Amino acid sequence: MPRFRPPGDCPNCNADVPARAKACPSCGATADAGWDEPGGDEGLDLPDSDDFDYDSYVEREFGSGQLKRADRTRWLWPAVALVLVIAFLWFAFGHWL
Repeated sequence: MPRFRPPGDCPNCNADVPARAKACPSCGATADAGWDEPGGDEGLDLPDSDDFDYDSYVEREFGSGQLKRADRTRWLWPAVALVLVIAFLWFAFGHWL
């Protein structure tokens, strides 16, 4: 089999490979690794990119109310910092009052 040289269609994934490309922009196949060898992801049981629903993935992994909870407690850390500053000032300079 003749060796592939860009430009042309990638022998691995059939994507268009531009002239002087060092790797296929779609699958990453290179001349060093072998243009005509498979990419190595066959046994990983990855979902087809067309079947992947990003919104349901985010909902399943992170839940729906996480951002709302963060908005409700946004005042907490500034309040803690203010209490600590007041306590430091009281202990450092309280004997002068």
